[in-house]
Amino acid sequence: MRTRDPTPRSTYRHGDLRRTLLEAGIALARERGPDAVVLREATRMAGVVPNAAYRHFASRLELMQAVRAAALSAVAAAIEAELAAVPPGLPPAEEARARVRAVGSGYLRFAVQERGLFRTAFAALDPVEGDSDPAKAGESGLNPFELLGAALDGMVAAGVLPAERRPGAEYLAWSAVHGLAMLLIDGPLRPLPPAQIQEIGQRLLNMVERGL
Repeated sequence: MRTRDPTPRSTYRHGDLRRTLLEAGIALARERGPDAVVLREATRMAGVVPNAAYRHFASRLELMQAVRAAALSAVAAAIEAELAAVPPGLPPAEEARARVRAVGSGYLRFAVQERGLFRTAFAALDPVEGDSDPAKAGESGLNPFELLGAALDGMVAAGVLPAERRPGAEYLAWSAVHGLAMLLIDGPLRPLPPAQIQEIGQRLLNMVERGL
């Protein structure tokens, strides 16, 4: 599965420095996680002096916010790719279950394949007023949390999930899948071979889907 892969350029077109700095920040995050996203290093990669960057990002926090939004968008794109692979023509109940599992599968796959970006997507930053940046969304216009919510709504519509159990279900599902993701990339499950990761992931997704 391909994920969005912005690559920093060695030069930039006039008026495109912000995008070049953002791509440099994304590359730093992909390689070493959120702590590596430093404005001075991004300017070095862009080939400009630090003062030039301040017209676009006044601080490291502003750059980190933009990089995190891009990382969240990449997570959403990975989930959308899994959703697109759900076979057409399934019975409604089976399709609804498959779509919930696809959301989790895309999330876990991205975490394992793009560890630095995954850590960055969920890095703790100071809250921003009116934080509804569309850059956090995928092609559907939904961010990862909204994609999960839409899949759960589909389970209700298909009669799989009782409506009275729908409120808050996304928090339960997200907590379980995110917990496994963190164990796989930063915890004691890191040494597991890919086949075992796949098996554990699918068993967890089945457990989540059936237990909601």
